[in-house]
Amino acid sequence: MQLFTPEEANVALPVVRLAVERLVAARRRLSELDQRLAPVRARVAGNGGGLHPGPVGALQEEAAASANRLREAFEELDGLGVQVKDPDTGLVDFPARHPADGSTVLLCWRLGEPEVSFWHTLEAGFAGRKPLPF
Repeated sequence: MQLFTPEEANVALPVVRLAVERLVAARRRLSELDQRLAPVRARVAGNGGGLHPGPVGALQEEAAASANRLREAFEELDGLGVQVKDPDTGLVDFPARHPADGSTVLLCWRLGEPEVSFWHTLEAGFAGRKPLPF
């Protein structure tokens, strides 16, 4: 597991921010498409009558492409050593070492925040965020 200092997390943030923006956009689009496809699935489960394959196929292709973009963003963030906590809001954590006791903690950042400026213990989660410095 890669460990970050607050400074390293902030240096990585421009790349992380772009990946998180793609993640949130893909998640949002996939959710919208799933809502549009839900009635189609219900009709198919019945008898499928009256469905036009062209538009349904286009929706399914777009959903597959959005799912692929979502997967790619997850993989990119994982490759950077960043943990995705909430793909809907763009909440991510950077594993770190607490300087006082050496315990593993998480530097916490959410899309829209200007920099990584919070941390929390592994157990506390987002609700237990505390401002940096440690």
